[in-house]
Amino acid sequence: MYSNNERLIVFDADGTTIDAYPVIVDTFTRHGMKLGDLERFQKRHNLFKYLGGVKDFPFNLGKQLGKQSRKNLLSTLTEAYREEAKLFPGMAALIRTLFATPGIRVGLVTRNITNEPMLTIRKVLSRHDIDLDAFDFAAHVSLKEEKTSAFVSARKAFTINPARSYACGDEHKDFHSAIAAGMHPFIGSYGFEDHTRLTKKFNLPEDVISRTPQDLSIRLLHALDIGQVG
Repeated sequence: MYSNNERLIVFDADGTTIDAYPVIVDTFTRHGMKLGDLERFQKRHNLFKYLGGVKDFPFNLGKQLGKQSRKNLLSTLTEAYREEAKLFPGMAALIRTLFATPGIRVGLVTRNITNEPMLTIRKVLSRHDIDLDAFDFAAHVSLKEEKTSAFVSARKAFTINPARSYACGDEHKDFHSAIAAGMHPFIGSYGFEDHTRLTKKFNLPEDVISRTPQDLSIRLLHALDIGQVG
């Protein structure tokens, strides 16, 4: 059924691999809007994440009503990502280790909402000496889509057994997309959704959740039988 013994790991970009929160805060501040602290940000529904939550919603919405205002906000967010965004500590070393390990395919899926999002991701990665083209699979998924189809496409492209496939994300939807694609999920609670929201509101099992990027790296390397980050 499967022509090889390769394994596949697909990373989510924003909130899992890229520390997106600081650039979002910077963008909102530059446009005179309030986002709130990380703890509040992680607990919100997706809509409220970018409008600042219920407390700041009316003020921020007023700032974004005009088409030109939204266009300017997106332009600033794009610039902030491309010039300032960084990977979470240890993620660059983890990715390079996976690139160098035979028999492992590495993919990247993103919902980044900047202008030309894949170019944005390329620039962020290049700041850490990682070439986007070095990934075996890379795809942009719109906010309206689930990541399941992208995960399945990555598996099928390399004829990889679902049982040898993994997906790293930071939201409950990433967990369910991985399961729907037949892949094992690794979820970080340090990104866009916190540990309490993931476990209490969405009933994700604690055993698949890592509280820090370092913990996620350790879990993943152990699952892949890799001793340490190179």
